[in-house]
Amino acid sequence: MSDTTIKEAGTIQVMLQRLNEYRLPKALELKKKVDRGEKLDSYDIEFLETVLTDATHAQGLIAKHPEIQSLVGKLMSLYSEITTKGLENEQKKG
Repeated sequence: MSDTTIKEAGTIQVMLQRLNEYRLPKALELKKKVDRGEKLDSYDIEFLETVLTDATHAQGLIAKHPEIQSLVGKLMSLYSEITTKGLENEQKKG
């Protein structure tokens, strides 16, 4: 294995650990929140912005590793659902 491959594997491992321990539970919490008709608060929006920024930075790595592309696609779909429903809730409640 090359140094680059080892570094990429380590980066993916850290990303998956962060996903399992923090990001996925938080995303599922936000999904429940918007499904109840609640608005996203500033902390929720900051979380989503951070996730989007990190995903943008990780695009090159994701492109090189097709084994994680399906997972990333599902996560992006979840985040899209959260933001779409959050915007609908915002517009309903003014």
